[in-house]
Amino acid sequence: MNLSGLKPPAGQKKGRKRIGRGMGSGHGKTATRGSKGQHAGTGFSQKRGFEGGQMPVHRRLPKRGFTNIFKKQYAIVNLGRLEKLDGDTFGPDRLLELGVIKKPGDGLKVLGSGELTRKIVVEAHQFSKSAVEKIQKAGGTAQVIGAAAQ
Repeated sequence: MNLSGLKPPAGQKKGRKRIGRGMGSGHGKTATRGSKGQHAGTGFSQKRGFEGGQMPVHRRLPKRGFTNIFKKQYAIVNLGRLEKLDGDTFGPDRLLELGVIKKPGDGLKVLGSGELTRKIVVEAHQFSKSAVEKIQKAGGTAQVIGAAAQ
């Protein structure tokens, strides 16, 4: 047996339904469109979500709130995660190559969850107050980078 001799089991592959190819095909005359009606004629197309004149589901459901298109999506890292990593300097590029963050988004934000027992230097676009306190308490520095600097 070799790869060139492999075939699917009998009856596995089914031929394509060829419609509108005459009466002998079994799909002649109306070509599976039925007789008369909105869908039967040529050139028929339907808008997305159209439900035959019934109120579409996207109009039946209530709408609430709004989406802020200017919202910033930050990559988030907790101090507890930085504690476990090797090295003493962490920035967005370093965390990306370590696989701690997947996408930088609009910047890096460091949150204060977890304990920090060693001196580290962290560069990020934003810090929570508790994160800054914990970093400074451990003897490290929290450097704000980018346009978000205040």
